[in-house]
Amino acid sequence: MATKSKQTASFMIRFNQNIYEEDGESQVQWRGKISHVQDGDAVSFADMNKAMDFIKEKLTIVTKNATDHKPDQEQEGLIDKSLDILKKVRSTGPKFLIDTLKDPKKQVTQIQDQIQDQISQVSHEISNKVEIDQWRAASKNDIKQVREEISTLTDLVLQLSKKMDALSK
Repeated sequence: MATKSKQTASFMIRFNQNIYEEDGESQVQWRGKISHVQDGDAVSFADMNKAMDFIKEKLTIVTKNATDHKPDQEQEGLIDKSLDILKKVRSTGPKFLIDTLKDPKKQVTQIQDQIQDQISQVSHEISNKVEIDQWRAASKNDIKQVREEISTLTDLVLQLSKKMDALSK
């Protein structure tokens, strides 16, 4: 059986919005602070790439520590695989974040819709695998038939047992 290793890396991101006037025009600026929950390290950022670099650094350390018994080449491959999730977040996260900041209600609605879709998909899969509509309660006749079959099997086992006893003598 393959050995499994589970590691956890949790991050908390806090955003602060600064609205100010510049050249008579209102401006908005977002700044953030990201913290690695497990070790408490944190970094402030105004550019989301800095936050992503921080996450990459922490995920690399977690994977490196979990695979330090592996040969260097295998360890590097595992680190690269472990960062696949970060690549996905890096490509979709900033747009998602910006859209959320622009219209939080819309994004919450989209997330709720995605959750509902997943629930519907899972319930559909379950209903396909377990076709409950085709089940029916056992009738008295079904129970009688099962009892008769058990009785017949019991008789056959007794006969076989007698024959085995005769052969062993």
